[in-house]
Parts: sequence; structure tokens; C-alpha cells
Amino acid sequence: MNYQPKAVEPASGKAQASRLASLLDRYFQISKFGSTIRTEVLAGLTTFLAASYVIVVNPSILSHAGIPFSAGVTATVLVSFIGSCAMGLYARSPILVAPGMGINALFAYTMVVGAKVPLEIALGCVFWAGVLFTVMAFFNLRQTIIEAIPVDLRYGIACGIGLFIALIGFENAKFIVANPDTIVGLTTFNPVTLTFIAGFILTVGLVVRKVPGAMMAGMILTTILSIPIGRWWGDGSAFWPDTPDVHTLVNWSGFSAAPDFSFVGQIDLIGALSLIYVPFIFVFLFTNFIEALSTFLGLAEAADLKDEQGLPRNIKQSMHVDAVAALISAPLGTSPATVYLESGAGIAQGGRTGLVALVAGLLFVPFLFLSPLLSLVPAVATAPVLILTGLFMSEPMSKIRWTDIDEAIPAFLAIVLIPLTFSITLGLSLAIIAYVLIKLVCGRAGDVKPVMWFVALLAAALVAQTQ
Repeated sequence: MNYQPKAVEPASGKAQASRLASLLDRYFQISKFGSTIRTEVLAGLTTFLAASYVIVVNPSILSHAGIPFSAGVTATVLVSFIGSCAMGLYARSPILVAPGMGINALFAYTMVVGAKVPLEIALGCVFWAGVLFTVMAFFNLRQTIIEAIPVDLRYGIACGIGLFIALIGFENAKFIVANPDTIVGLTTFNPVTLTFIAGFILTVGLVVRKVPGAMMAGMILTTILSIPIGRWWGDGSAFWPDTPDVHTLVNWSGFSAAPDFSFVGQIDLIGALSLIYVPFIFVFLFTNFIEALSTFLGLAEAADLKDEQGLPRNIKQSMHVDAVAALISAPLGTSPATVYLESGAGIAQGGRTGLVALVAGLLFVPFLFLSPLLSLVPAVATAPVLILTGLFMSEPMSKIRWTDIDEAIPAFLAIVLIPLTFSITLGLSLAIIAYVLIKLVCGRAGDVKPVMWFVALLAAALVAQTQ
């Protein structure tokens, strides 16, 4: 009797998928934090779509400093990919990392255009600021500072950032506009406004009904509703001030574009250490530090992404990634990277783990070649998501001890000044300064931890730099 051993059949695709799902769940602790792989993936996609404008906007700003637009796109994609994937895999945090808005304007307009600093030296200043930022992160100086910030002020930061995100959403939709008589005001209703309102109502309906991927679906539906603008009714030219002849909201500008590595390594490290440029290094350091600090605190409070001590979860590892991402930005040819507010969109979608950041980071890669496709998603389509994100981030407002006036006033200042100054950095800095001064005049200076005095001095220096 001949015995033929049974061939070992390869594992089925279903079994392999099950093993992968199990591996992802164990590594990212998805079930532990009450999420699912599907939710995390959808949240990653939502975060990416909410922040994808950076692929176009950051290079546009950098181009005013002399960095070719195509090189700026490549640098933006690379930094966002590396930083976000590292945040997901190492820090296991659902926070996206990309070149920061605001600090890129500081780099391009204030430093290069305004102060006439040579571009390569300006990038060198960014690099040395990144070095100091990294030293602070790896010696846990940033974590020490976070621990020193009072809890009510943390709640205020979260709410202030939420209102700021909502304001950006309303501005993206051109629903709230500048008004010389009342500072800001409501726009007149028009086809674009009505499209935004329809998209917002549809998105709210999907969220209330708890439809999986509601935020992402809302963006897609609003994009579809925007297609007729400028074609069959309405005018979208206000959304394209650099090309006013474009009247449509949803535009096809091509399918692909080749990556441009021509500006990688174009950096003057020695020249940037000249005494005259040292103030710029510290401005970059302070700005990046305060903005990243407030974003970490705000997102952690709003989404309850905290550990047993009440600190942002995996904060040490997250700060390491944030610092290294800022460090590699200049050699790749862009202004400093930082953690992104738009991460709140994915968190609002239900994302809770590093898989969110990993998915978002991986989604940047195709846009080394496909960046023109992003023009298909207009700003008005991201507006409903940003407004709802602002709502979700405002939840900690109820936790502030409003009867303790010396604690409540700094928190209130953070809530109102972050959106009203249109700057997280300035709003938080002023709130920190107010906290220290209020405690001082109330005779409660002992309530202020020593580190907070140092942070207040840094904040004061940063505010003074803007005057």
C-alpha cells in the first residue's frame, strides 16, 4: 500500500487576512481602546482628506521663498509620510504630522521675503531649531512642561482649538467673512453657501445616524454637490484668488506629476549659526514648541486620549516623533513639520490608535505622483467636517471649574483668544502669561509650578516677537 503524504495547502486568503487583523489589533491595541480596524482605517482616510490641502498649500507658500512648487510638493509629501507613519508605528498615536501652517508663512514671508535671509540659511535655521527641539524631547523637557500646565487650562486649550477649527471650517466655506463694520459677519446666501449648508446637514445626518465613515462620506457628498458650481450655476472664483479666471469649485488639473528632489539637501548649516540669525532659530523653536504642545493637549483632552496620570497617551514617544519630523524637514526642503489639528477629524470619526496615523501617512505616498487629483476636493467640502470636529473638541468646556475665577479666567482666555487671534500659538501664550500674572496678583504664586514661570517667559518672548 503506497502512502502519499497529503500536501499542505497554503493558507487561504481569508485566514491570512484574519491573522493580519489579529496582528494589527494586538500591536495597536485597537480592541482595548474600543475601536475596530474598519473604524481606524476610515478615520485615517478622514484625517488625510481633512489635511490633504497641505500638499498643495504648503508648496504654494514655500514658492514665495524661492523653493520650486514641485520640489515643495515632494518635500511636503515625504515629511508627512515619514512623520505620520512614525507617529503611528512608534508612538501609536492617531495624530498626523505634516509641515505646519502658519510657521511656513513665518519662514517664507517674515524670514526670507521680509528679512531677506538667504533661503539656504533660512533652512539652516529651521534645522538647528529642530536640533534643539529634539534635545528637549529626548530629555523629557516637554513632558515636564505639560505636567506643569494646570488641568483647567488644558480644558480651555482643547475648547479653543475646537473653536479655531470650526472657524477655519466656516471660513473655508466663505460662510463667515470679513466685515469692516463688525470685524466678521455672515456672507450673503449664494449657490456656494447653499451647497455648504446642504453638505453640512447631510454630514450631520450621517453622524447622528452613526453611519460608518460618516465624516468621509460627508466630504464626498459635498464634493459631488459642488460640481455644478461655476458650470451650471454660481461662481467659485473667490476660492481661487491666485487664478481668478477659475469659476468652478471642483477642477480637474491632471492626473499625475513627477516628484522633484532638486531641493533636497539645499541647506547652509554653518551660515545659519551666525549670531545675526540666532533669534530666528529661537523663534522657530518657540513657535513649534507652543503649537505642538497645545495641539497634543487639546486633542488628548477632547478625545480622552489620556493615560492613568491624565497626560496625553504615549506623550513621550509622540514628542520624539514630532521633534524628529521637525528635524528632517529642512534637509528635505520645507519649513518645520508639526502635529496637525486636522487629526481631530479622524478622532471624531472614532479613530483612537496609531493605525489612524499610519493609514493617513501611507495615503500621502501616491501623491508624490498624483498631487493634481487633490484639486477635486474643494475647501467647501472639508468645511462640514472641520465644524463638527470643533463641536466634538468643545466637550471639555463643561469640566472647567468656572467658580474658581483664578483658574477659569486663563482657561476662558485660551478659549476665546485662540480663535480670535487666529493663532494657537498666540492664544495659548497669552493664556499662559495671564495664568501666571493672575496667580501672582491674587497672592497665590505658590500654585504656579516652577516650570510654568519658565514657560511664561518663553511665551512672553514669543508674543513680543510678533509685535
